[in-house]
Amino acid sequence: MQTKLASKLFLTTCFLLLGISSYAQCAMCRASLESEGNKTKVEAVNDGIVLLMAVPYVIVGLIGFAIYRMYFKKK
Repeated sequence: MQTKLASKLFLTTCFLLLGISSYAQCAMCRASLESEGNKTKVEAVNDGIVLLMAVPYVIVGLIGFAIYRMYFKKK
């Protein structure tokens, strides 16, 4: 019982700290892009954000497709 409480507390702390660091990084990127007028750099950062956003959806889709295929392969 004590171990479950400790692991939940640890995971909650990790999730809270991850959120803090991600907000700080976004503010730093925005500040560096606003200070310079380099259009290619802005486009590169925007492309990187889209890539980082799309990867989790692709991974979840592939896992869902694998589970779907395994489910109908048994029948």
